Amino acid sequence: MSPVARCILLACLVLPLAGCEGVQSVLSPEGLSARRIALLAHVLFIGGAVILVGIVALTALSIYGGAGWRNRLASEKIVIGGGIVFPVVVLTALLVYGLAVTRVGGTDRAGPDALRIAVVGERWWWRVIYTDADGRRFESANEIRIPTGRPVELALTTADVIHSFWVPKLAGKLDMIPGRTNYQTVVAEVPGVSRGQCAEYCGGAHALMSFFVVAMPPDEFEAWLVREAGPAAAPGGAAASQGRQLFLRGGCGACHKVRGTPANGAIGPDLTHVGGRLSIAAATLETSPQAFARWIAENQHIKPENLMPPFRIFADDELDALATYLTSLR
Repeated sequence: MSPVARCILLACLVLPLAGCEGVQSVLSPEGLSARRIALLAHVLFIGGAVILVGIVALTALSIYGGAGWRNRLASEKIVIGGGIVFPVVVLTALLVYGLAVTRVGGTDRAGPDALRIAVVGERWWWRVIYTDADGRRFESANEIRIPTGRPVELALTTADVIHSFWVPKLAGKLDMIPGRTNYQTVVAEVPGVSRGQCAEYCGGAHALMSFFVVAMPPDEFEAWLVREAGPAAAPGGAAASQGRQLFLRGGCGACHKVRGTPANGAIGPDLTHVGGRLSIAAATLETSPQAFARWIAENQHIKPENLMPPFRIFADDELDALATYLTSLR
């Protein structure tokens, strides 16, 4: 094989490893449940590789090992042992081991000291509902913030069709079934950002139904929770003030809520602190004034079949003002 061919082959073998790290990799666990799943995955990968090498070696012996080897490999004991007994024993052992490692059959309900967050899957975004120490409920969207080192119980429901909640770095996937609440407990071991995804096809914009989980040190999380529960900040500057007026006049408040303003819609995401989130449109665009302007006018091009109509009624300077206002909501 020529050096060029060897380099191409090596690149083809190494390239898939690029998908084994980052904010959405099951092989880069940062939570207790994810570590159990990653351990099981490594056992399966290594075990599968060992069995593959063994099968290849036996195949080579049957081809090149001479008549003696072929006769021994064709014996009734080898066929029954290798073709029936070995698979049954190995698969049974893996099943028992997998159930033990992932603790299937145990309760996912957390203890009384756990933080509880409700997550509702909707076409095609995520409604996130917090309850503070005073019992006040308030919403965010497409981003879940949690403290490190503390169990967080997620109550998973859906408002329409079947969705599936999956954050590979923190836990396994769990379906969200109409009329039912499923519970998943996650524990983030270190601060950081994990990306989640709807893992069950749910129609049009399913592929762009993602979210982020932000794990924060406990003191930072408590400070954030207090700010998040509060109303939107008053707009600062002429552009933000104009954007607020356009937001209310343009009918945005019929679908979106901005606490502390007349906007009190409940159909779409709560935008009270949208400028402080990592992304908009369910992790489709990184948060920025330019992203807000693009989304308002061209959202059907960016995320086809989402349920928000494009608003092309605004001139460029009005879009800039709206984007400035939304960015200021932190």
